[in-house]
Amino acid sequence: MSGSERPEIRKLREMKEKALLGGGKVAIEKQHAKGKLTARERIELLVDPDSFLEVDMLVRHRATEFGMEKKWAYGDGVVTGLAKVGGRRVVVIAQDFTFMGGSLGEMHAAKVVKAMSYALSTGVPVIFLNDSGGARIQEGVDSLKGYGDIFYMNVQASGVIPQIAAIMGPCAGGAVYSPALMDFIVMVRKTSFMFITGPRVVKQVIGEDVDEQQLGGADVHATRSGMASFVANNDEEAINIIKKLLTYLPSNNMEDPPYEPTNDNPNRMDPELDTIIPEDPNAPYDVRDVITRVLDTGTFFEVFPQWARSAVVGFGRLAGRVVGVVANQPNFMAGVLDIDSSDKIARFVRFCDAFNIPILTFVDVPGYLPGTRQEHGGIIRHGAKILYAYSEATVPKLTVILRKAYGGAYIAMGSRHLGADFVIAWPTAEIAVMGPEGAAQIIWRRELAAIEDPQKRAEKLKEFAQEYREKIANPYVAAARGYIDAVIEPKETRPTLIKALEHLITKREIRIRVPPKKHGIMPV
Repeated sequence: MSGSERPEIRKLREMKEKALLGGGKVAIEKQHAKGKLTARERIELLVDPDSFLEVDMLVRHRATEFGMEKKWAYGDGVVTGLAKVGGRRVVVIAQDFTFMGGSLGEMHAAKVVKAMSYALSTGVPVIFLNDSGGARIQEGVDSLKGYGDIFYMNVQASGVIPQIAAIMGPCAGGAVYSPALMDFIVMVRKTSFMFITGPRVVKQVIGEDVDEQQLGGADVHATRSGMASFVANNDEEAINIIKKLLTYLPSNNMEDPPYEPTNDNPNRMDPELDTIIPEDPNAPYDVRDVITRVLDTGTFFEVFPQWARSAVVGFGRLAGRVVGVVANQPNFMAGVLDIDSSDKIARFVRFCDAFNIPILTFVDVPGYLPGTRQEHGGIIRHGAKILYAYSEATVPKLTVILRKAYGGAYIAMGSRHLGADFVIAWPTAEIAVMGPEGAAQIIWRRELAAIEDPQKRAEKLKEFAQEYREKIANPYVAAARGYIDAVIEPKETRPTLIKALEHLITKREIRIRVPPKKHGIMPV
């Protein structure tokens, strides 16, 4: 058949052309009209050129009930395949809203599970671009079975390979649990939402009027629920966030995170750090100014920046090596630990430990947030998560005490007593059971009560507080006990930490469990 195309090849080409159109040209136009890219356009933006190898392009559903025999498209509403991002292998899953709203049925789910299984068996990250109306009602229990299979794979992959979800459209009902089981969630402002029950059900059950964005939009999950790790303004920005995030993560839990050479001098001193802590011990400052001055220039990448703002977590680099950064934020609620910040810190520490990322902690914490709302909400249980996470972590743990380190919060924030490998303090550090003023009111209670003049009592209290600070609440007492390894000038922080990390980077777990246990019971 020289000079003409074989019919078999022509048929295959036609099938592929149909598959590339998903739900058809009209549906693609509607997707664009909403300000959203198609599944294939998103993949093209995400992966390296010519690196995408699609799998299961020709899969179709086999349901025949409720008119399903007339509704079909190659791919069944999801595009899956193997690719590279920044030269590194990944598995990509992208739901295609143009076919039946990206709804999940039996074969759709089977494609997702197959892709996740490949990622797990080959030890590469999985990136799931969600854009789906939820379970395909016409397929009934087969859809529910599909979700269960996906959730099971999420759990099997947890702590083994990084799992990144991007919510780029609707994600409702049971569908929300797959992203919730993954490590990071990127949401797109205005075009994405997540919730268990939608506005109609909310109205019907409790009579509350609320729209999709108010109920489960990107900003809600970024500021209140703590579900969104990052928020993007559009699909393109979401893709760029995923690309950047991957540069800090290893491909699996058997590898080290990627090293990137830096031009930032590892011996660089920063005199600005010597004056960054205000003279007034109660005055606020932005801890991110400390973090960015210590890390390699331009490498700090904050996670959950809008949620639980009394704590800061994120990734950065020290002399090219990835570290996970945890810090109290004196600029917000004085840096106290509360229910949300405890969850934020504990989860991040556990992620870093699972993927061999050293943990760098900056401490300036006055304690746990008091009040009935916190106590009744379970601050004891939530605060215990930090203790568990730090104690369990076996990666290198470095801690810098900047200023306040009071009571149980001092212990929780990566202290020597929870297994920190290297602890340093600035001369401004105050390490004690409580603040000097509070301690003075207890220790010198009788002396203060005997002073009738309020002004003289306040002056005496200040004297007593200073005496407590000089004798107890300073870093030198802890240094004398060996609880901290060194008291340094703030400007020396970067080179000191880099030297310590160079020696700790080969740390290995040495732990004998008697009796042996399957796993501990974290206070979730």
